[in-house]
Amino acid sequence: QVQLVESGGGLVQPGGTLRLSCAVSGFTFSPYLMSWYRQGPGKEREFVCSMAPIGGHTTYADSVKGRFATSRDNAKNTVFLQMDSLKSEDTAVYYCKAYDTVFGLEYWGQGSQVTVSS
Repeated sequence: QVQLVESGGGLVQPGGTLRLSCAVSGFTFSPYLMSWYRQGPGKEREFVCSMAPIGGHTTYADSVKGRFATSRDNAKNTVFLQMDSLKSEDTAVYYCKAYDTVFGLEYWGQGSQVTVSS
């Protein structure tokens, strides 16, 4: 029912900037917690950041604090991940996730490759 489609990934040099988008459709009126995760090569999936369904309070992993910022455009039903000062260790497949806080259901985007390399 709920569909998340990601875009905006690509290749960027160290110190560069990239913005990921996550377009969401098929939502009910349940409050959704939106999160971003990433999985680097040979690594487990890890938490990046999250945004509360009401008020938009954000939480970030220590590894990305001060460099990444998540936001949303409610009119376009889109969540963003702004990534600045990118490092090689940021190279990963990035996934957005919507969590239905009423029914305890979660939905994932297809993943977007971000490669930071010179």
